[in-house]
Amino acid sequence: MPSTIIWVVALIVAIVVGFALGVVYRKKVAEAEIAGAEEEAKRIVNDAIKSAESKKREALVEAKEEIHRNRTEFEKEEKARRAELQKQERRLQQKEESLDRKTDALDRKTDSLNAKLANVEAQQAEIKAIKRTQQERLEEISGYTIEEAKAYLIESLEAEVTHEKAAKIKEIEAQYKEEADSMAREIIATAIQRCAADHASEVTVSVVPLPNDEMKGRIIGREGRNIRAIETLTGCDLIIDDTPEAITVSSFDPVRREIARLALEKLIQDGRIHPARIEEMVAKAQKEVNNTIRQEGERAAFETNIHGLNPEIIKLLGRMKYRTSYGQNVLQHSIEVSHIAGLIASELGADVNIAKRAGLLHDLGKSIDHEVEGSHVTIGVNLARKYKENENVIHAIEAHHGDVEPHTLEACIVQAADTISAARPGARRENIENYVKRLEKLEEVTKSFPGIGSCYAIQAGREIRVMVKPEEVSEDQMVLLARDIAKKIEDELTYPGQIKVHLLRETKAVDYAK
Repeated sequence: MPSTIIWVVALIVAIVVGFALGVVYRKKVAEAEIAGAEEEAKRIVNDAIKSAESKKREALVEAKEEIHRNRTEFEKEEKARRAELQKQERRLQQKEESLDRKTDALDRKTDSLNAKLANVEAQQAEIKAIKRTQQERLEEISGYTIEEAKAYLIESLEAEVTHEKAAKIKEIEAQYKEEADSMAREIIATAIQRCAADHASEVTVSVVPLPNDEMKGRIIGREGRNIRAIETLTGCDLIIDDTPEAITVSSFDPVRREIARLALEKLIQDGRIHPARIEEMVAKAQKEVNNTIRQEGERAAFETNIHGLNPEIIKLLGRMKYRTSYGQNVLQHSIEVSHIAGLIASELGADVNIAKRAGLLHDLGKSIDHEVEGSHVTIGVNLARKYKENENVIHAIEAHHGDVEPHTLEACIVQAADTISAARPGARRENIENYVKRLEKLEEVTKSFPGIGSCYAIQAGREIRVMVKPEEVSEDQMVLLARDIAKKIEDELTYPGQIKVHLLRETKAVDYAK
Protein backbone atom coordinates (compact mmCIF):
# COMPACT_ATOMS: atom_id res chain seq x y z
CA MET A 1 0.00 0.00 0.00
CA PRO A 2 2.62 2.61 0.79
CA SER A 3 4.50 1.73 -2.33
CA THR A 4 1.35 2.34 -4.39
CA ILE A 5 0.85 5.75 -2.95
CA ILE A 6 4.45 6.53 -3.67
CA TRP A 7 3.93 5.51 -7.28
CA VAL A 8 0.83 7.64 -7.54
CA VAL A 9 2.56 10.60 -6.01
CA ALA A 10 5.52 10.07 -8.30
CA LEU A 11 3.19 9.87 -11.28
CA ILE A 12 1.44 13.08 -10.31
CA VAL A 13 4.78 14.84 -9.77
CA ALA A 14 5.91 13.61 -13.19
CA ILE A 15 2.71 14.85 -14.79
CA VAL A 16 3.05 18.29 -13.14
CA VAL A 17 6.67 18.54 -14.14
CA GLY A 18 5.80 17.52 -17.73
CA PHE A 19 3.01 20.06 -17.88
CA ALA A 20 5.29 22.78 -16.60
CA LEU A 21 7.94 21.83 -19.11
CA GLY A 22 5.26 21.87 -21.91
CA VAL A 23 4.07 25.29 -20.90
CA VAL A 24 7.59 26.64 -20.93
CA TYR A 25 8.23 25.11 -24.33
CA ARG A 26 5.03 26.44 -25.82
CA LYS A 27 5.80 29.91 -24.51
CA LYS A 28 9.17 29.89 -26.18
CA VAL A 29 7.63 28.63 -29.43
CA ALA A 30 4.95 31.32 -29.29
CA GLU A 31 7.53 34.03 -28.65
CA ALA A 32 9.55 32.77 -31.57
CA GLU A 33 6.43 32.80 -33.82
CA ILE A 34 5.51 36.33 -32.67
CA ALA A 35 9.00 37.53 -33.44
CA GLY A 36 8.81 35.91 -36.90
CA ALA A 37 5.41 37.44 -37.51
CA GLU A 38 6.61 40.88 -36.53
CA GLU A 39 9.54 40.55 -38.90
CA GLU A 40 7.22 39.36 -41.65
CA ALA A 41 4.83 42.25 -40.99
CA LYS A 42 7.68 44.72 -41.16
CA ARG A 43 8.80 43.15 -44.40
CA ILE A 44 5.25 43.32 -45.90
CA VAL A 45 4.88 46.95 -44.80
CA ASN A 46 8.21 47.84 -46.36
CA ASP A 47 7.28 46.00 -49.55
CA ALA A 48 3.90 47.85 -49.65
CA ILE A 49 5.58 51.20 -49.15
CA LYS A 50 8.04 50.45 -51.92
CA SER A 51 5.17 49.26 -54.25
CA ALA A 52 3.08 52.35 -53.47
CA GLU A 53 5.91 54.69 -54.21
CA SER A 54 6.57 52.84 -57.47
CA LYS A 55 2.88 53.08 -58.53
CA LYS A 56 2.79 56.72 -57.51
CA ARG A 57 5.74 57.47 -59.72
CA GLU A 58 4.11 55.52 -62.60
CA ALA A 59 0.76 57.39 -62.11
CA LEU A 60 2.55 60.75 -62.15
CA VAL A 61 4.33 59.81 -65.32
CA GLU A 62 1.06 58.68 -66.98
CA ALA A 63 -0.74 61.85 -65.83
CA LYS A 64 2.02 63.99 -67.26
CA GLU A 65 1.85 62.09 -70.55
CA GLU A 66 -2.00 62.46 -70.68
CA ILE A 67 -1.74 66.20 -69.94
CA HIS A 68 0.85 66.57 -72.66
CA ARG A 69 -1.30 64.61 -75.12
CA ASN A 70 -4.45 66.64 -74.31
CA ARG A 71 -2.52 69.88 -74.60
CA THR A 72 -1.27 68.82 -78.05
CA GLU A 73 -4.76 67.89 -79.24
CA PHE A 74 -6.24 71.15 -77.91
CA GLU A 75 -3.60 73.16 -79.67
CA LYS A 76 -4.33 71.35 -82.95
CA GLU A 77 -8.08 71.91 -82.49
CA GLU A 78 -7.52 75.56 -81.68
CA LYS A 79 -5.43 76.02 -84.81
CA ALA A 80 -8.15 74.37 -86.95
CA ARG A 81 -10.84 76.62 -85.46
CA ARG A 82 -8.76 79.68 -86.02
CA ALA A 83 -8.24 78.66 -89.64
CA GLU A 84 -12.02 78.10 -90.06
CA LEU A 85 -12.80 81.46 -88.50
CA GLN A 86 -10.34 83.10 -90.84
CA LYS A 87 -12.06 81.44 -93.82
CA GLN A 88 -15.50 82.58 -92.62
CA GLU A 89 -14.24 86.10 -92.12
CA ARG A 90 -12.87 86.09 -95.69
CA ARG A 91 -16.23 84.78 -97.04
CA LEU A 92 -18.16 87.41 -95.09
CA GLN A 93 -15.91 90.07 -96.40
CA GLN A 94 -16.44 88.84 -99.98
CA LYS A 95 -20.23 88.81 -99.43
CA GLU A 96 -20.18 92.33 -98.09
CA GLU A 97 -18.26 93.45 -101.15
CA SER A 98 -20.76 91.64 -103.41
CA LEU A 99 -23.71 93.21 -101.59
CA ASP A 100 -22.15 96.63 -101.95
CA ARG A 101 -21.78 96.07 -105.69
CA LYS A 102 -25.41 94.86 -105.96
CA THR A 103 -26.68 97.81 -103.94
CA ASP A 104 -24.89 100.17 -106.26
CA ALA A 105 -26.40 98.39 -109.29
CA LEU A 106 -29.88 98.48 -107.70
CA ASP A 107 -29.59 102.18 -107.05
CA ARG A 108 -28.64 102.72 -110.69
CA LYS A 109 -31.66 100.59 -111.84
CA THR A 110 -33.98 102.47 -109.51
CA ASP A 111 -32.86 105.75 -110.96
CA SER A 112 -33.39 104.33 -114.46
CA LEU A 113 -36.88 103.04 -113.59
CA ASN A 114 -37.90 106.34 -112.07
CA ALA A 115 -36.82 108.04 -115.24
CA LYS A 116 -38.81 105.51 -117.32
CA LEU A 117 -41.89 105.89 -115.08
CA ALA A 118 -41.79 109.61 -115.51
CA ASN A 119 -41.54 109.06 -119.26
CA VAL A 120 -44.46 106.60 -119.20
CA GLU A 121 -46.63 108.98 -117.20
CA ALA A 122 -45.91 111.68 -119.69
CA GLN A 123 -46.80 109.30 -122.53
CA GLN A 124 -50.02 108.24 -120.77
CA ALA A 125 -51.04 111.84 -120.36
CA GLU A 126 -50.35 112.33 -124.05
CA ILE A 127 -52.32 109.13 -124.93
CA LYS A 128 -55.29 110.28 -122.84
CA ALA A 129 -55.27 113.58 -124.62
CA ILE A 130 -55.10 111.81 -128.00
CA LYS A 131 -57.86 109.34 -126.91
CA ARG A 132 -60.07 112.21 -125.82
CA THR A 133 -59.47 113.95 -129.13
CA GLN A 134 -60.18 110.70 -131.06
CA GLN A 135 -63.39 110.07 -129.06
CA GLU A 136 -64.58 113.58 -129.81
CA ARG A 137 -63.73 113.01 -133.48
CA LEU A 138 -65.53 109.62 -133.50
CA GLU A 139 -68.60 111.15 -131.86
CA GLU A 140 -68.62 113.85 -134.56
CA ILE A 141 -68.26 111.26 -137.37
CA SER A 142 -70.72 108.63 -135.98
CA GLY A 143 -73.24 110.98 -134.51
CA TYR A 144 -73.37 108.82 -131.32
CA THR A 145 -72.32 109.73 -127.82
CA ILE A 146 -70.35 107.23 -125.74
CA GLU A 147 -73.48 106.06 -123.87
CA GLU A 148 -75.43 105.70 -127.12
CA ALA A 149 -72.58 103.70 -128.66
CA LYS A 150 -72.50 101.42 -125.57
CA ALA A 151 -76.26 100.85 -125.81
CA TYR A 152 -75.92 100.02 -129.52
CA LEU A 153 -73.12 97.55 -128.87
CA ILE A 154 -75.03 95.88 -126.01
CA GLU A 155 -78.09 95.51 -128.22
CA SER A 156 -75.98 93.98 -130.98
CA LEU A 157 -74.33 91.63 -128.48
CA GLU A 158 -77.71 90.53 -127.09
CA ALA A 159 -78.91 89.67 -130.58
CA GLU A 160 -75.72 87.73 -131.26
CA VAL A 161 -75.96 85.87 -127.92
CA THR A 162 -79.63 85.03 -128.58
CA HIS A 163 -78.63 83.54 -131.93
CA GLU A 164 -75.79 81.54 -130.38
CA LYS A 165 -78.04 80.35 -127.52
CA ALA A 166 -80.70 79.19 -129.94
CA ALA A 167 -78.09 77.40 -132.04
CA LYS A 168 -76.64 75.75 -128.91
CA ILE A 169 -80.09 74.61 -127.78
CA LYS A 170 -80.71 73.06 -131.20
CA GLU A 171 -77.34 71.33 -131.09
CA ILE A 172 -77.94 69.92 -127.59
CA GLU A 173 -81.44 68.76 -128.47
CA ALA A 174 -80.19 67.06 -131.64
CA GLN A 175 -77.41 65.31 -129.72
CA TYR A 176 -79.82 64.21 -126.99
CA LYS A 177 -82.30 62.87 -129.52
CA GLU A 178 -79.60 60.94 -131.36
CA GLU A 179 -78.55 59.21 -128.15
CA ALA A 180 -81.88 58.76 -126.39
CA ASP A 181 -84.72 58.62 -128.92
CA SER A 182 -83.91 55.26 -130.44
CA MET A 183 -83.52 53.49 -127.10
CA ALA A 184 -86.57 55.16 -125.55
CA ARG A 185 -88.75 54.36 -128.55
CA GLU A 186 -87.62 50.75 -128.54
CA ILE A 187 -88.25 50.29 -124.79
CA ILE A 188 -91.65 51.99 -124.87
CA ALA A 189 -92.80 50.26 -128.07
CA THR A 190 -91.76 46.86 -126.72
CA ALA A 191 -93.52 47.51 -123.43
CA ILE A 192 -96.75 48.64 -125.14
CA GLN A 193 -96.76 45.72 -127.59
CA ARG A 194 -96.19 43.15 -124.87
CA CYS A 195 -98.51 44.62 -122.26
CA ALA A 196 -101.42 46.32 -124.07
CA ALA A 197 -104.79 45.57 -122.48
CA ASP A 198 -108.23 45.66 -124.05
CA HIS A 199 -110.41 48.76 -124.17
CA ALA A 200 -113.54 48.74 -122.00
CA SER A 201 -116.63 50.91 -121.85
CA GLU A 202 -116.99 53.27 -118.94
CA VAL A 203 -120.58 53.04 -117.77
CA THR A 204 -122.56 53.40 -114.58
CA VAL A 205 -125.46 51.18 -115.63
CA SER A 206 -125.94 47.49 -116.41
CA VAL A 207 -128.71 46.06 -118.59
CA VAL A 208 -130.41 42.80 -117.56
CA PRO A 209 -132.26 41.05 -120.41
CA LEU A 210 -135.74 39.64 -119.69
CA PRO A 211 -137.40 36.65 -121.33
CA ASN A 212 -140.59 38.70 -121.81
CA ASP A 213 -142.18 41.99 -120.73
CA GLU A 214 -144.45 40.16 -118.33
CA MET A 215 -141.40 39.56 -116.11
CA LYS A 216 -141.23 43.33 -115.44
CA GLY A 217 -144.46 43.17 -113.45
CA ARG A 218 -143.26 40.20 -111.43
CA ILE A 219 -140.01 42.05 -110.61
CA ILE A 220 -141.98 45.12 -109.50
CA GLY A 221 -144.29 42.91 -107.36
CA ARG A 222 -147.49 43.75 -105.57
CA GLU A 223 -147.44 47.46 -104.74
CA GLY A 224 -143.74 47.51 -105.66
CA ARG A 225 -142.58 45.35 -102.77
CA ASN A 226 -140.19 43.22 -104.86
CA ILE A 227 -138.43 46.15 -106.54
CA ARG A 228 -138.13 47.96 -103.18
CA ALA A 229 -136.59 44.85 -101.63
CA ILE A 230 -134.06 44.57 -104.48
CA GLU A 231 -133.13 48.23 -104.29
CA THR A 232 -132.85 48.13 -100.48
CA LEU A 233 -130.68 45.00 -100.40
CA THR A 234 -128.37 45.95 -103.29
CA GLY A 235 -128.22 49.77 -102.95
CA CYS A 236 -128.92 50.13 -106.69
CA ASP A 237 -131.69 51.77 -108.67
CA LEU A 238 -133.78 49.61 -111.02
CA ILE A 239 -135.01 51.51 -114.05
CA ILE A 240 -138.00 49.83 -115.67
CA ASP A 241 -139.04 51.86 -118.73
CA ASP A 242 -140.39 51.23 -122.19
CA THR A 243 -137.27 49.36 -123.30
CA PRO A 244 -138.58 45.99 -124.44
CA GLU A 245 -137.46 42.92 -122.54
CA ALA A 246 -134.77 44.73 -120.49
CA ILE A 247 -134.26 46.28 -117.06
CA THR A 248 -131.51 48.83 -116.34
CA VAL A 249 -129.53 48.62 -113.08
CA SER A 250 -127.96 51.98 -112.12
CA SER A 251 -125.33 52.63 -109.42
CA PHE A 252 -122.08 54.56 -109.01
CA ASP A 253 -120.59 51.54 -107.19
CA PRO A 254 -119.63 48.90 -109.79
CA VAL A 255 -119.52 46.10 -107.19
CA ARG A 256 -123.05 46.80 -106.00
CA ARG A 257 -124.22 47.01 -109.62
CA GLU A 258 -122.65 43.63 -110.39
CA ILE A 259 -124.29 42.05 -107.32
CA ALA A 260 -127.67 43.44 -108.37
CA ARG A 261 -127.23 42.20 -111.95
CA LEU A 262 -126.30 38.69 -110.85
CA ALA A 263 -129.15 38.57 -108.32
CA LEU A 264 -131.68 39.62 -110.99
CA GLU A 265 -130.40 37.04 -113.45
CA LYS A 266 -130.71 34.31 -110.79
CA LEU A 267 -134.23 35.44 -109.84
CA ILE A 268 -135.33 35.51 -113.49
CA GLN A 269 -133.87 32.07 -114.04
CA ASP A 270 -135.47 30.69 -110.86
CA GLY A 271 -138.84 32.29 -111.53
CA ARG A 272 -139.80 32.62 -107.85
CA ILE A 273 -139.66 36.32 -107.05
CA HIS A 274 -140.64 37.43 -103.55
CA PRO A 275 -138.78 39.31 -100.74
CA ALA A 276 -137.45 36.18 -99.01
CA ARG A 277 -136.20 34.70 -102.29
CA ILE A 278 -134.75 38.07 -103.29
CA GLU A 279 -132.78 38.23 -100.04
CA GLU A 280 -131.45 34.71 -100.61
CA MET A 281 -130.40 35.41 -104.21
CA VAL A 282 -128.72 38.70 -103.25
CA ALA A 283 -126.70 36.85 -100.59
CA LYS A 284 -125.65 34.23 -103.17
CA ALA A 285 -124.70 36.96 -105.65
CA GLN A 286 -122.73 38.74 -102.92
CA LYS A 287 -120.81 35.55 -102.17
CA GLU A 288 -120.18 34.90 -105.86
CA VAL A 289 -118.91 38.45 -106.44
CA ASN A 290 -116.64 38.20 -103.39
CA ASN A 291 -115.17 34.95 -104.76
CA THR A 292 -114.68 36.60 -108.16
CA ILE A 293 -112.98 39.60 -106.50
CA ARG A 294 -110.59 37.32 -104.62
CA GLN A 295 -109.85 35.24 -107.73
CA GLU A 296 -109.23 38.34 -109.85
CA GLY A 297 -106.86 39.77 -107.22
CA GLU A 298 -104.96 36.47 -107.08
CA ARG A 299 -104.88 36.36 -110.89
CA ALA A 300 -103.40 39.86 -111.03
CA ALA A 301 -100.72 38.95 -108.47
CA PHE A 302 -99.94 35.68 -110.30
CA GLU A 303 -99.86 37.33 -113.72
CA THR A 304 -97.41 40.01 -112.54
CA ASN A 305 -95.41 37.47 -110.44
CA ILE A 306 -95.72 39.52 -107.25
CA HIS A 307 -95.66 37.62 -103.97
CA GLY A 308 -96.34 38.39 -100.32
CA LEU A 309 -99.34 40.69 -100.84
CA ASN A 310 -101.65 41.15 -97.88
CA PRO A 311 -104.98 39.26 -98.41
CA GLU A 312 -106.87 42.55 -97.99
CA ILE A 313 -104.79 44.16 -100.73
CA ILE A 314 -105.60 41.19 -103.01
CA LYS A 315 -109.31 41.80 -102.37
CA LEU A 316 -108.91 45.50 -103.15
CA LEU A 317 -107.14 44.61 -106.40
CA GLY A 318 -110.00 42.28 -107.32
CA ARG A 319 -112.54 45.08 -106.74
CA MET A 320 -110.80 47.09 -109.46
CA LYS A 321 -112.06 44.55 -112.03
CA TYR A 322 -115.42 46.35 -111.84
CA ARG A 323 -113.88 49.86 -112.00
CA THR A 324 -113.12 51.76 -115.21
CA SER A 325 -111.38 55.08 -115.86
CA TYR A 326 -111.96 56.84 -119.18
CA GLY A 327 -113.14 53.50 -120.57
CA GLN A 328 -110.00 51.65 -119.40
CA ASN A 329 -110.43 48.81 -116.91
CA VAL A 330 -108.47 49.82 -113.80
CA LEU A 331 -107.31 46.29 -112.91
CA GLN A 332 -106.08 45.61 -116.45
CA HIS A 333 -104.47 49.07 -116.46
CA SER A 334 -102.67 48.27 -113.18
CA ILE A 335 -101.42 44.92 -114.54
CA GLU A 336 -100.28 46.68 -117.71
CA VAL A 337 -98.45 49.39 -115.71
CA SER A 338 -96.76 46.68 -113.62
CA HIS A 339 -95.47 44.89 -116.73
CA ILE A 340 -94.33 48.12 -118.40
CA ALA A 341 -92.59 49.32 -115.21
CA GLY A 342 -90.83 45.95 -114.88
CA LEU A 343 -89.59 46.06 -118.49
CA ILE A 344 -88.33 49.63 -118.19
CA ALA A 345 -86.71 48.93 -114.80
CA SER A 346 -84.84 45.92 -116.21
CA GLU A 347 -83.57 48.04 -119.12
CA LEU A 348 -82.42 50.85 -116.80
CA GLY A 349 -80.94 48.61 -114.07
CA ALA A 350 -83.48 49.60 -111.40
CA ASP A 351 -85.17 47.31 -108.85
CA VAL A 352 -87.62 45.31 -111.00
CA ASN A 353 -89.58 43.89 -108.04
CA ILE A 354 -90.19 47.33 -106.49
CA ALA A 355 -91.16 48.83 -109.87
CA LYS A 356 -93.62 46.00 -110.68
CA ARG A 357 -95.14 45.99 -107.19
CA ALA A 358 -95.62 49.77 -107.20
CA GLY A 359 -97.04 49.59 -110.75
CA LEU A 360 -99.65 47.03 -109.70
CA LEU A 361 -100.64 48.98 -106.56
CA HIS A 362 -100.38 52.55 -107.90
CA ASP A 363 -104.20 52.92 -108.40
CA LEU A 364 -105.16 50.89 -105.31
CA GLY A 365 -107.13 53.85 -103.96
CA LYS A 366 -109.58 53.67 -106.88
CA SER A 367 -111.02 50.44 -105.44
CA ILE A 368 -112.71 52.37 -102.60
CA ASP A 369 -112.51 56.02 -103.70
CA HIS A 370 -116.34 56.18 -103.82
CA GLU A 371 -116.48 55.09 -100.14
CA VAL A 372 -113.63 57.16 -98.62
CA GLU A 373 -112.98 60.92 -98.82
CA GLY A 374 -109.87 62.06 -100.63
CA SER A 375 -108.08 61.50 -103.94
CA HIS A 376 -107.29 57.96 -105.06
CA VAL A 377 -103.56 58.75 -104.55
CA THR A 378 -104.04 59.68 -100.88
CA ILE A 379 -106.33 56.68 -100.30
CA GLY A 380 -103.86 54.33 -101.99
CA VAL A 381 -100.95 55.65 -99.89
CA ASN A 382 -102.95 55.18 -96.67
CA LEU A 383 -103.95 51.64 -97.66
CA ALA A 384 -100.39 50.66 -98.60
CA ARG A 385 -99.06 52.08 -95.35
CA LYS A 386 -101.82 50.34 -93.37
CA TYR A 387 -100.88 46.95 -94.82
CA LYS A 388 -97.10 47.47 -94.25
CA GLU A 389 -95.93 47.88 -97.83
CA ASN A 390 -92.34 48.87 -98.64
CA GLU A 391 -91.64 52.62 -98.24
CA ASN A 392 -90.29 52.81 -101.82
CA VAL A 393 -93.57 51.32 -103.08
CA ILE A 394 -95.57 53.83 -101.01
CA HIS A 395 -93.48 56.71 -102.37
CA ALA A 396 -94.02 55.53 -105.97
CA ILE A 397 -97.80 55.40 -105.36
CA GLU A 398 -97.72 58.91 -103.88
CA ALA A 399 -95.63 60.34 -106.74
CA HIS A 400 -97.29 58.69 -109.76
CA HIS A 401 -99.49 61.77 -110.44
CA GLY A 402 -96.87 64.35 -109.36
CA ASP A 403 -98.47 65.05 -105.95
CA VAL A 404 -94.94 64.83 -104.54
CA GLU A 405 -91.58 65.05 -106.27
CA PRO A 406 -90.28 61.54 -107.13
CA HIS A 407 -86.87 60.91 -105.55
CA THR A 408 -86.31 57.28 -106.56
CA LEU A 409 -85.75 55.80 -110.00
CA GLU A 410 -88.58 53.31 -109.44
CA ALA A 411 -91.04 56.16 -108.71
CA CYS A 412 -90.08 57.87 -111.99
CA ILE A 413 -90.48 54.56 -113.86
CA VAL A 414 -93.97 53.96 -112.41
CA GLN A 415 -94.95 57.52 -113.31
CA ALA A 416 -93.77 56.97 -116.91
CA ALA A 417 -95.40 53.51 -117.13
CA ASP A 418 -98.75 54.93 -115.94
CA THR A 419 -98.57 57.64 -118.59
CA ILE A 420 -97.65 55.13 -121.31
CA SER A 421 -100.51 52.81 -120.39
CA ALA A 422 -103.01 55.67 -120.33
CA ALA A 423 -101.73 57.41 -123.47
CA ARG A 424 -101.19 54.51 -125.83
CA PRO A 425 -103.61 54.40 -128.79
CA GLY A 426 -106.95 52.86 -127.88
CA ALA A 427 -106.32 52.83 -124.16
CA ARG A 428 -108.86 55.43 -123.08
CA ARG A 429 -111.90 57.30 -124.25
CA GLU A 430 -112.66 60.88 -123.37
CA ASN A 431 -116.09 62.43 -123.40
CA ILE A 432 -116.62 65.19 -125.94
CA GLU A 433 -117.15 67.93 -123.36
CA ASN A 434 -113.85 67.31 -121.54
CA TYR A 435 -112.11 66.89 -124.88
CA VAL A 436 -113.30 70.28 -126.18
CA LYS A 437 -112.41 71.99 -122.88
CA ARG A 438 -108.89 70.55 -123.00
CA LEU A 439 -108.35 71.81 -126.56
CA GLU A 440 -109.69 75.27 -125.68
CA LYS A 441 -107.41 75.45 -122.64
CA LEU A 442 -104.45 74.40 -124.79
CA GLU A 443 -105.10 77.24 -127.25
CA GLU A 444 -105.69 79.69 -124.40
CA VAL A 445 -102.37 78.88 -122.74
CA THR A 446 -100.53 79.27 -126.04
CA LYS A 447 -102.14 82.62 -126.85
CA SER A 448 -101.00 84.05 -123.50
CA PHE A 449 -97.48 84.62 -124.90
CA PRO A 450 -96.60 87.89 -126.69
CA GLY A 451 -95.93 87.79 -130.42
CA ILE A 452 -98.51 85.04 -131.14
CA GLY A 453 -100.66 85.74 -134.19
CA SER A 454 -102.92 82.70 -134.06
CA CYS A 455 -102.81 79.09 -132.86
CA TYR A 456 -104.77 75.92 -133.49
CA ALA A 457 -104.94 72.62 -131.63
CA ILE A 458 -104.77 69.78 -134.17
CA GLN A 459 -104.20 66.03 -134.23
CA ALA A 460 -106.82 65.53 -131.48
CA GLY A 461 -104.88 67.79 -129.15
CA ARG A 462 -101.54 66.07 -129.77
CA GLU A 463 -100.14 69.12 -131.59
CA ILE A 464 -100.51 72.89 -131.21
CA ARG A 465 -99.71 74.84 -134.38
CA VAL A 466 -98.69 78.46 -133.69
CA MET A 467 -98.31 81.29 -136.19
CA VAL A 468 -96.06 84.04 -134.78
CA LYS A 469 -95.86 87.68 -135.80
CA PRO A 470 -92.64 88.01 -137.85
CA GLU A 471 -92.08 91.63 -136.88
CA GLU A 472 -92.12 90.73 -133.15
CA VAL A 473 -90.50 87.28 -133.07
CA SER A 474 -87.21 86.56 -134.82
CA GLU A 475 -86.12 83.13 -136.04
CA ASP A 476 -83.72 82.76 -133.12
CA GLN A 477 -86.39 83.75 -130.61
CA MET A 478 -88.72 81.06 -132.01
CA VAL A 479 -86.64 78.29 -130.43
CA LEU A 480 -86.85 79.91 -127.00
CA LEU A 481 -90.55 80.73 -127.41
CA ALA A 482 -91.33 77.09 -128.33
CA ARG A 483 -89.57 75.90 -125.17
CA ASP A 484 -91.43 78.45 -123.01
CA ILE A 485 -94.82 77.40 -124.46
CA ALA A 486 -94.04 73.70 -123.91
CA LYS A 487 -92.96 74.40 -120.33
CA LYS A 488 -96.18 76.32 -119.55
CA ILE A 489 -98.31 73.55 -121.08
CA GLU A 490 -96.52 71.00 -118.88
CA ASP A 491 -97.11 73.11 -115.76
CA GLU A 492 -100.76 74.08 -116.31
CA LEU A 493 -102.42 71.27 -118.29
CA THR A 494 -103.14 67.61 -117.64
CA TYR A 495 -103.03 65.46 -120.78
CA PRO A 496 -102.09 61.93 -121.85
CA GLY A 497 -98.90 61.38 -123.84
CA GLN A 498 -97.14 64.40 -125.30
CA ILE A 499 -98.08 67.56 -127.19
CA LYS A 500 -96.01 68.84 -130.11
CA VAL A 501 -95.49 72.63 -130.15
CA HIS A 502 -95.09 73.69 -133.79
CA LEU A 503 -94.16 77.34 -134.44
CA LEU A 504 -94.43 78.91 -137.93
CA ARG A 505 -93.05 82.29 -139.01
CA GLU A 506 -93.87 83.72 -142.42
CA THR A 507 -92.91 87.08 -143.93
CA LYS A 508 -94.93 88.34 -146.90
CA ALA A 509 -94.28 91.25 -149.24
CA VAL A 510 -97.03 92.52 -151.54
CA ASP A 511 -96.76 95.08 -154.34
CA TYR A 512 -98.70 95.99 -157.46
CA ALA A 513 -97.45 96.68 -160.98
CA LYS A 514 -99.31 99.63 -162.46
